[in-house]
Parts: sequence; structure tokens; C-alpha cells
Amino acid sequence: MDLLNIIAIICVVLLLVFGVLYFLGRKLESKQLESQKLLDSMAQTATILVIDKKKMKLKDAGLPKIAYENAPKYMRLMKLPVVKAKIGPKVMTLMAEGNVYKQLPVKSECKVVLSGIYITKIIKGGVLDEKEIKKRTKANQKAAKKEAKKAK
Repeated sequence: MDLLNIIAIICVVLLLVFGVLYFLGRKLESKQLESQKLLDSMAQTATILVIDKKKMKLKDAGLPKIAYENAPKYMRLMKLPVVKAKIGPKVMTLMAEGNVYKQLPVKSECKVVLSGIYITKIIKGGVLDEKEIKKRTKANQKAAKKEAKKAK
């Protein structure tokens, strides 16, 4: 076998791998869109009092047994953002998206969008992360400089 044949075989194998990855990606993307539509249809707003938040394994989180059984195997091994919150008179264990989890304030009330036991969005009462604070302060400084120039 000469060098040209080896390069041709490697190219064919790479094309096959990329083709398989492309079709798997499209299939996963359609599943994600489907699940996102389901989450959006189940969404409801609620005011919650966040008692505690932790990252823990699904088994240790205290979620319903059905949630654990229906979760994919890779999620059972990962640590997930779990929030213990009081919704009305009930204390419940909820899951949250990563960016929502970072912004949830502990031991304070906030208004959120819930889809079942999943917190998808904070409407009111979230804590800003450092990047957002920096953006807002820079924007405020620029606005103050413009106003100062106009005043002169």
C-alpha cells in the first residue's frame, strides 16, 4: 500500500464519522426542541421562598422516584442544581437550570417560571452575576459621561 491509498482510506473513514455525527446531532436537536416545547406548554409562574440550594446527585436530591427512574443514565451520575423551596404552604425540592441556579437568592422570595419540578426562569428577585453587574456599571458610567458632555 502506498501513501495515497492510506490517505484515501483515512479520508473515507473521517467522512463516515462526520456523517454519523451530523445525523445524530440533528436527531438530538429535534428531541431538544420537542422537550423545550413541552416545558413551555407546562410553564406557570409562582412565587417561591428559596430555603436552600445545592448541587447534588439525583439519587440524593429527594426528588420523586419517578423523576429518578425517567432520568437518563448520564444524569443519574452527574451533580444537578437542586433547590429546596417553599411554594405556598408546601416545601418542595425542585431542579433548576444552570444559569437560573446561579441567580437564585437563598432565604428570600422570588417570582419564577416553573415547569413541573423544573425552574426555567426568574422573573423577579434574582441576584445578578458579576458579568451582568459589570455590564450595567459600564453602561451607567457611559450614560453619565454623555450627560456630563451635554450639560457642558
